[in-house]
Amino acid sequence: MTALLEAEGLQTAYGSSQVLFDLHLRIEAGDVATLLGRNGMGKTTTVRTLMGLTPARAGSVRFLGERIERLSADRIARMGLALVPEGRQIFGNLSVAENLQAFAANRRAAREPWTMDRVLALFPRLGERLRHMGHQLSGGEQQMLAIGRALMTNPQLLILDEATEGLAPLVREEIWRCLQTLRAQGQSILVIDKYVQRLLALGNRHTVIERGRVVWQGSSAELSAQPEVWQRYVGV
Repeated sequence: MTALLEAEGLQTAYGSSQVLFDLHLRIEAGDVATLLGRNGMGKTTTVRTLMGLTPARAGSVRFLGERIERLSADRIARMGLALVPEGRQIFGNLSVAENLQAFAANRRAAREPWTMDRVLALFPRLGERLRHMGHQLSGGEQQMLAIGRALMTNPQLLILDEATEGLAPLVREEIWRCLQTLRAQGQSILVIDKYVQRLLALGNRHTVIERGRVVWQGSSAELSAQPEVWQRYVGV
């Protein structure tokens, strides 16, 4: 059976410094997969390589069976991968409404296409700030906008790098609620975050990486039963 996304033997480097070493990752349609590991272990580089932002030096990435590791980032995005990047990177000089409209895309694969109304139903706070400029939003509101903007592309795979990094506890809870809602709707997700307990409840497949190599993969039940994996590789 063809996976939604599959990376095999992935190697990535920045100049002479190799970061990923023969990394393997498989995500099925409907999965909520996670990438776990301490800071600097290659999680963001993995995401950047999957999205075509940092070219792979070796190995392959297949999306719905098609090789994509040599494609441009915009081509990969048009195929149905959407990234909520670390740091949000919304357009500060555009309003909330303009940020959302700029990424609107209709895809035949979308069972229930994402519209602005649907995003605002998911994040009512954005509806109260439609005319606010991006730079006028709080960090939590910017993260909601970044997620909403990605959803407006109607992605087949939604990728979140540091989903709740730097957010206040109440805002983090809202982001977790959003992700649970998306999971219930069948959205395929790959998420990076440091809150392992929340990821155990959200995800069904977990990959732990250490210094650019996969050191453990398994289900939530398997990871819950092996706290030594958390202590050794995640630092919790």
